[in-house]
Amino acid sequence: MEKYELIPAQLIHAGTVQPTAMFAPGLAAFETIALAHAADYCQQLLDVALPPAMVRRIGFPLSEELVARELRIVQGTIDGCLFAMEHGVAFNVAGGTHHAGYDWGEGFCLLNDQGVAAAWLVHQAICRRVLIIDLDVHQGNGTAQIFSGNPRVFTFSMHGERNFPFRKEQSDVDVGLPDGTDDDTYLALLARHLELIFEQVQPDFVCYQAGVDVLDTDKLGKLALTKSGCRKGDALVFQHCQSAGVPVQVSMGGGYSPHIRDIVDAHCQTFEEASRVYD
Repeated sequence: MEKYELIPAQLIHAGTVQPTAMFAPGLAAFETIALAHAADYCQQLLDVALPPAMVRRIGFPLSEELVARELRIVQGTIDGCLFAMEHGVAFNVAGGTHHAGYDWGEGFCLLNDQGVAAAWLVHQAICRRVLIIDLDVHQGNGTAQIFSGNPRVFTFSMHGERNFPFRKEQSDVDVGLPDGTDDDTYLALLARHLELIFEQVQPDFVCYQAGVDVLDTDKLGKLALTKSGCRKGDALVFQHCQSAGVPVQVSMGGGYSPHIRDIVDAHCQTFEEASRVYD
């Protein structure tokens, strides 16, 4: 998508991020992605040999280039986790591929970048407990399914109740929002749940899926958040992480407003809020 080129360009133009702070990841290894996905599914993906029904479910024509892109996104999120441990916060300007489950892809997601990263952090004994905060308008169904019953990774999804996926999985905490939810309602719910979840989970790392398809301009979102509401939501997440002394890795997630400027501006706000909180 065009936004993945425009976001870094806008951040550098505005002085929010310096070019020297950008990094280009390599490709995640088979052994790494298999920490969160079934080995058979991973091998079929690497062989570009997924069954036609699975390719249709994903929604993209399968190709070597697409698989390499997904592997790079996953590695970028893992690298971002390590940068976050050093600097407090780090971003993947792509990612947020939360519809990919243990042995399936869906909704343009082949591999679950934050799912793999969380599993890797736990597997490497780097982290005791990871919290995944998913504020995309679509439920993080793949993430929920991967970590169902796993006490080391806690999943929290706040999403449109009547939006895709229409068959929801069960996160540790799900907050389904009615169509038309506005800033005040959304922010009050988010603040209350973040307070309770941080107290209950006491994570030592957070992965934040910061989709901007909650915007009132989004053609798929069905919610009514303004850009200011999105900014305040980002601030709540970063403030809780910073106050708890917990590093946070951020993946961008969805955004489908008709005007690309609305998408890019909302995503760049997330960087701006992180820079403000962690300055």
